[in-house]
Order: sequence, then structure tokens, then C-alpha cells
Amino acid sequence: MMRSPTLVKIIFLLVFVGWLMVWILLPTKVYRNTWTPQLKQKLNSTYFREQGTNLLLFTFPVVFMGALGCIYLHLHLKKPENLSSSQSRGRLRLLRRPVLVMSPIGIVTSMELIFAVMFGALLIWSLSNYLHTSFEHLHMHKEGEKVWEAKFRSVSLRVGYIGNICWAFLFFPVTRASSILPLVGLTSESSIKYHVWLGHLSMLLFALHTIGFFIYWAITDQMKESLEWSKTYVSNVAGVIASSIALAMWVPSFPRLRRKMFELFFYTHHLYTLYILFYAIHVGVEYLCMIAPGIFLFLVDRHLRFLQSRQNARLLSARILPSAVVELNFSKTPDLLYNPSSMVYINVPKISKLQWHPFTVISSCNMEKDILSVAIKTEGSWTNKLYQQLSSSALDHLNVSVEGPYGPTTSHFLRYEELVLVSGGSGITPFISIIRELIFQSQQESHVPRVLLVCAFKNYVDLTMLDLMLSVFGSSDQISNLRFQIEAYITREKEEPPIDSQKPIQTKRFKPTLSDTPISVVLGPNNWLWLGAIISSSFLMFLLLLGIITRYYIYPIENNSDDVYHWTFKVLWFMFLLFAVVCVCSSAVFLWWRRQNTLESKQIMNVEVPTPTTSQGSWIYGSERELESLPHQSLVQATNVHFGARPDLKKILFDCKGKDVGVLVCGPRNMRHEVARICASGLADNLHFESISFTW
Repeated sequence: MMRSPTLVKIIFLLVFVGWLMVWILLPTKVYRNTWTPQLKQKLNSTYFREQGTNLLLFTFPVVFMGALGCIYLHLHLKKPENLSSSQSRGRLRLLRRPVLVMSPIGIVTSMELIFAVMFGALLIWSLSNYLHTSFEHLHMHKEGEKVWEAKFRSVSLRVGYIGNICWAFLFFPVTRASSILPLVGLTSESSIKYHVWLGHLSMLLFALHTIGFFIYWAITDQMKESLEWSKTYVSNVAGVIASSIALAMWVPSFPRLRRKMFELFFYTHHLYTLYILFYAIHVGVEYLCMIAPGIFLFLVDRHLRFLQSRQNARLLSARILPSAVVELNFSKTPDLLYNPSSMVYINVPKISKLQWHPFTVISSCNMEKDILSVAIKTEGSWTNKLYQQLSSSALDHLNVSVEGPYGPTTSHFLRYEELVLVSGGSGITPFISIIRELIFQSQQESHVPRVLLVCAFKNYVDLTMLDLMLSVFGSSDQISNLRFQIEAYITREKEEPPIDSQKPIQTKRFKPTLSDTPISVVLGPNNWLWLGAIISSSFLMFLLLLGIITRYYIYPIENNSDDVYHWTFKVLWFMFLLFAVVCVCSSAVFLWWRRQNTLESKQIMNVEVPTPTTSQGSWIYGSERELESLPHQSLVQATNVHFGARPDLKKILFDCKGKDVGVLVCGPRNMRHEVARICASGLADNLHFESISFTW
């Protein structure tokens, strides 16, 4: 008998294929001459008018998939994961093998290359069909206009149509709590590069679209058209404004500028709200329906994140390492579950009320039921200010807001026979959560892979990051059950520095306030079901209100007079209703759940906070190693430190003789690319590459 999650996934796949088929047929004569007249006759009622067809064909399928994905994730997460079935994903591993490793594209797997080629084919197919149809029925917009000028205008217009296709997919990767991405094996963090690719491609196409029209207006002496705000058709001036905003967002997003001036990139990127508004006014409600579903799901996620971020998280303690790394330990509710390599976004109002920064969760929700820990490496101005705040002896409380955690829905790495974790610098942080989870799994008499951790640090003091593998609130005495080996490389120092120059590790506790709350699931234990309810109810309410406004307000104006309801006002009604229903439905469910959760939160606040049990020293950093406890002893004995050397990754990986070796890498781009090339070489079929990168 077919299981419920499998059935849901099949329905999802059928709807997704049908939605893609609509995009494929959209530029064809069949859609224009056969489908469009019939659909308009049946769907363009007085309740939805010209937007009815696109609401059904483009908006509804994606919203349905979003709600269906919530049901799938609820059913999937309720069932225990089979961690021993290493063959269950064997057929897909060939598609995950890197085939293209180059800058600035990065690491591209076989599956990504296939989908990129298919998406490129869709764009080429659409553009060629649009041009073929338009050239057959070429329309002259000005008396005396030449044929080549009309064709040039047509090409410029159709390039904008192709950019609209990119925009239809643009917001899916940045929806952090997405119910669609997990169904195709993705997370928001792993697919952020697709947002980058689509963003650059769409900006390039829209730039060609804008420049093309300015050239057309110049050669036909119609430059005044750029200032036209039409009442019945496309608003050219809104398009010019949207293009100007897009340029301000696009330039700081290039990697070199983004890394050097991150704050400029951060603030200019928030202009997307204005860009969407003027873009929508430019294209009108019909084309807006094509990109609306991605924006709709993003708005639901964004508003829920806003509601979560209004609360102060209960910060319990901070472990300050001499390597300028800070471990923050927060209180959490026991029902908050997440998988290793998850992330949270943190805001400290005392430093900046607007800036949110992502950090890796290093704790295991199975090992630490009431604690969520993150590691923060001091690298930029924001993290430097945070480090200084935490280092202050007078500080006994710090207001911190948290969004998340977000991450994978499965712990698929446990299926491997052997794990090789390759890290550089702060890239070790996602592996700390994996190691903590493996320590827990080793006590459950379940399959646990052998682990080889290869970590490279610049300085000897950075070895203190290995201390984060043991929780400040205590570790299990059965850590020796884990088959574990650490190869640590110090690249800039050739010997251990004098002991008197080594600083101790500091642990600082904080006093909670009544306004502090444990980090919890946004919508409770049945989070995905409630999210599905929000998506469904919001969309139904949107359709109801849009139908009422159109039928009883807009339609009478257009039907009872010679006047036409303003093009811009139709768009504003559409955007306002979309935003309003999302806010109302999301807020209602969130506040209802918070009321139910108030008593539990108060009970957690009254529970005695665990006391840090680790010593102020380091078990690996310094000559006097802490060997009095079994966890420390096991890790020290498993660690080899190499001075003045870099890891020979090729030799290390080829020496792995296991039949099924998972290779996870996180660190500098050159390191990730080197490991990817080794795994893609085909010289070792047992190596299965997976990249973990947060440096987008």
C-alpha cells in the first residue's frame, strides 16, 4: 500500500510538471490562438476580469504545492528516519557529483547542470517563439516607422518577458521556511546560489530591455514616452524607476563589492520592496499573477520571521575563546527540533537594530534538549562589536533576537559508512553540530559512520574551536563509542607557542529578564500544518476579497461609464490585498499559538538553568591537556596536530577505503573547489561530495 508521504509527493510532482508545461506553452501560437480565447471566455468573469486566467494557471498551482508541501513535511517528520538505508539515495548520488568547478559560478553538480540547461532551453524556447509570433504580426507604433525599428522594439519587449520568467522563480530560494524546497531535496541555504544566478540573469535581461527601449525611443524621436504614466496600459515611468532601483541593488551584489562593503549590500538589497511595487505597476495585474506565487510564499515566511523576531531570546551564557570565537548558549523549548548544519539569524539591538547575521547552530537538539548554541567568529565590524560587548565584565544581560533555526529536514549524512569532514577556519562550525549528533547516535546502538575530521587553522590559538565539540553544559561519558579521528593543521606556525602567552577560555553567565523567552517553534509542534493552514486561508481570503473588490467596485465603474479604472490602482489593490491577508492570517495563528504557549514558557523560565561544567582550560590548546574526564581523554587521544603544513587533501581522500564515504567540506572557496575536483575526478568512486557553504 502506498504511504501517505509518497502519495503527496506524487501529487506534488504532477502539479509541478503541469505548471511547467503552462510556461512552455505560454509563448506558442496554440496558447495564444486556442487556449487564450477559450480561457478568457470561461475564467475572465466579472469577479476577476483579465487576471482570472493567470490566477488559475500560474498562481493557484504554486500555492497548492506550498500547502501540499506542508502536509508532506508534517507526515514525513512524524515518522522516524531510517538512517541505515545507505542504498536509498544511491541512484541520485551520480547526479550529485560535481561536474563543473569554476569561479564565479562555484561548484555545479550534474543535477544542477541538467536543470540549468533545461531552464536555459525554456528561456531560448520562449524568446524564439515570442519573436516568431510577433514578427509574423508586426505592429507599427508610429506612422512612418521602419520595419527594423519595429522589430528592434519587439525584441526589447520580449527580452523583458524572458526576465519575467526568471522572476517567477526568484523568491523560492530565499523563502527560509519553504515547504517546496525540501520536496526537491533543497534548503534555503543550499539553494541561495540559485537566487544569485537568477538575480544576475534577470537584471541583465531587464537592463537589455530598458536600454533597448531607450534606444528605440531615441531613434524614433519618442523620448517623451519614457515619462508616460498610462492610465490604461504599461506605465513606462514606473519601469524606469524600477530599473533605477534594480541598478542600485544589483551593483553592490557583485561578490567583490559585497565582501568589501557588506553593509551597503545589506541595506540596498532591502530596496526590493520598492522594486516589486514599481515593477508590478509597470507590468500590470495579468503579468503580476505569474510572479505573485513566489512573492506570496515569501511574504508569509517573512511576516512569520518578523513576528518571531519581536521577542527577546533567553541568552544563558557565552563561552569566549582566545581565538576570538564566541559560543552563545540560548534556552529553547524541548519541542524545537532541528538537524545538524542548521542556521539561525541573530540581531543584537545594542549593536544594530536593523542588521541580522546568519550563524551555524553547533548544538544537537537530541543531546541538548533545552539548549541551542551558536558559534560566532570575529571577522567583521558587527562581530567585533559583539565580541567587545561580551568581553565586558560589567555585562550581565544582553538583548538578542533570533530567527530560525532553518536547515535540512533529514540527517542523511548518517547513512554513510564513513564521513570525511574537511574544514578551514570557522568552516568547522557546521561539523561541530554533526559531531555532537554522532556522539548522541553512538549511544543509541544505531549505525554511526566512522569520522575523520580534517581541519586547517591559521594559528595555534584557533585550536580552541575544537573545544566547542563538547558542550559547556556537559557531555556524555560514552563519547568513546564514536570512531573518531582529528587531523588538525596549523598553517602559519611551526611550533606550539609558550604556555605563558596562552589565554584561558572564559565562560560568562547572564541573568534572564521577564521579557526573555526560550527559542521555540514559530507555530508550535504542528508547525508545518499551521503553515499550510496560513497559506491556504490567506490565498482563499485573497481571492474572496479580490473578487468582491473587482465585482462590486471596479466593474461598475468600467461598465457604467466610458471611463476605465486606472491601471495603477488595479495593481495597488492587488498588492494591498495580498499583503493584508498574509499579515492578518499569519498574525492570528501566531498570536493564538503564543497564547497557548505562554504557560509553558513561564514554567521553563522557572526551571533552574544548567550550570556550565567544563573547566576554564582547554583540552587541546596548551601543553597541559585535560585528561581527568573520559570525554576529554577520548578527544585528545584522537587528535593529531601538524604544524607549518597544509593538508594533502588528495592523499587523505584517496586513502579512504570505505565503500561509501561521504565528503563534506566547509571553508574557503579554494578549499571547497579543490575537494570538489578530487571527488569529481572519477579516480575514487567511493567518494560522495557535499558542500556546505555559508559565504554566498
